[in-house]
Amino acid sequence: MSRKNLTVAGIVTAALTVLLLTFALRPEGSGGTLRQASVPNPSQEKVIKKTTLVQDVAATDKLNRVDVHRHLSTLLADMHHASPEAISAYAESLQQGHGHITMLMMVDFNTRKTTTFKSSLPEGTDQENKQLLHYLNTAKAAIKGHQSYESPSFIIGDKKYYFVAQRNREGQVAVIALINQKILDRVALHQLKNLRLIPYPKEGKYRVESVHADTLKDITVKTGHDNENASHYYENEIVVRFPNGHPTAAQLQTIAADIRCKEPRKLGYAYIFRSDKMSYSQLKTYFANKWHPLYAEPHYMYLTNDTVSENTGANVITPNDLLFSTYQWNLPAIETPQGWNLSKGSKEIVIAVVDTGVQANHPDLKGQLLKGYNAITSGSTPDDDVGHGTHVAGIIGALTNNEEGVAGISWYNKILPVKALDNSGAGTTYSVAEGIIWAADQGAKVINLSLGNYADSQFLHDAIKYAYDRDVVIVSASGNDNTERPGYPAAYEEVIAVAATNAAGERASFSNYGDYIDVAAPGESIASTYPDNQYAALSGTSMASPHVAALAGLVRSLNPALTNKEVTALLTSNAIDLGTAGHDKYYGWGQVDIYRTLQAAGGGQVPLQLFPQQVGKQLDSIQ
Repeated sequence: MSRKNLTVAGIVTAALTVLLLTFALRPEGSGGTLRQASVPNPSQEKVIKKTTLVQDVAATDKLNRVDVHRHLSTLLADMHHASPEAISAYAESLQQGHGHITMLMMVDFNTRKTTTFKSSLPEGTDQENKQLLHYLNTAKAAIKGHQSYESPSFIIGDKKYYFVAQRNREGQVAVIALINQKILDRVALHQLKNLRLIPYPKEGKYRVESVHADTLKDITVKTGHDNENASHYYENEIVVRFPNGHPTAAQLQTIAADIRCKEPRKLGYAYIFRSDKMSYSQLKTYFANKWHPLYAEPHYMYLTNDTVSENTGANVITPNDLLFSTYQWNLPAIETPQGWNLSKGSKEIVIAVVDTGVQANHPDLKGQLLKGYNAITSGSTPDDDVGHGTHVAGIIGALTNNEEGVAGISWYNKILPVKALDNSGAGTTYSVAEGIIWAADQGAKVINLSLGNYADSQFLHDAIKYAYDRDVVIVSASGNDNTERPGYPAAYEEVIAVAATNAAGERASFSNYGDYIDVAAPGESIASTYPDNQYAALSGTSMASPHVAALAGLVRSLNPALTNKEVTALLTSNAIDLGTAGHDKYYGWGQVDIYRTLQAAGGGQVPLQLFPQQVGKQLDSIQ
């Protein structure tokens, strides 16, 4: 893990605000000079964040329309030959669990009977009501003509709606639904706060002071791991046969230092080198000029004419979750489907989500949640009244391969929900510290903290140390202010600090940075579970952090003997290096890679630099 800088402070949150009320703000640090070419000014940064917000709302709209269509298709299939009583009960249950279904109308073309399960249509102005009836009549005409229908969005009062209509395969029955798109406003407000486009929180019982984020310097990074151009061979690998048979250990060390690679694979007379910084053409020039090999050629891929996996020997598991293939770019980006061949998690390894709570009855989290804790209201259940915690939990452990919604990174790790932030998305040092300590006492092996502040609290640090001393892996979001100021708890030495990347493998424009960053993970327009049994696409380091927490859970499931320090070393040493070679303040050690990390974690292996500690631990256990 990188050395943490604990001297600088400010205010405003990492991914959701934790207000550290007990501690005064420290002076703002001087920051550092970025090495990138362009420096957007604050107004440009605001434009970038607004673009991200619009992107999140548009993605949320699309994935929820897909989800609505699935529910209506299921309703039509299940009601075939069902009794009127059964149909009515099913429709009522569907509407109760999905509050955005404002009206549900069933049309039986055999009996020519129309049943409306919620008859009260919203009322607006005469013009708005006329438009609503126009779209409703268009939906009726469409199903009468054996066609599906989806209206444009329209406004009634201050709310947005659309109609969707489907007819079953046999053509006997159809359904028309009026959908309230309130989730779009909710996501927009959520992201206005989460991306710091408005002062946050502006309401509630907290007195908040604001600080300006440092300016952003853009970087554009393309790496060999981004296999966009690797159509027929591995672009960062080369196969070499040396003229004198086998290179010496000293020569291999020289090569490793020159091309930034780990120990090569040897097969027969040849060696396969994989560089962290050089393309194939650069590798070929290097070996030709310095080592004069008998041959140096690409590491070719021999494939059937089907979807390609970058890893030989690792099948790509493609789950059947409805939104996976279209919307969850983030999981293939970190080689999750390949990693599932090595570990899908274990119910014995608990991952705690210290956040705003989690919706307990979300269908895509069914059976994944343990009985949690509410540090805000003693004795209450840790229900989510914000949406943030439910979204974080879904990234970690939404049910996978269940034909519903999204796929979680872990199939089997249990999630322990801890509500430490209130309905404004803010909490005190005490509530967060209490949540961390409680989770550690309950046996959590990983704790995700998608929250933070720029004030260095010894009280909070003590809670972090308490959990760390009990062998918990602690993961935290770095923040969404595009600043180099260290945020806490991410900047504490015991914590894995996570920055955010986008689908191009670049630093997300909002992501905080600094020497304390350990790794990066996807954090832009991440699809996951959301309250009211819905799904949303959100951006933030809050979304990046649970990717890393889930990976830690998979590692500990595969190799429970590893300590929290060893797990951290595995995550950082097997990350895909981005930006400047080695550790840098934008990506830490690079973007996490689930497949590579689980490969390294398998078979009881530990990183070489930790081998002495591992041996000592085993010797102590038998004395």
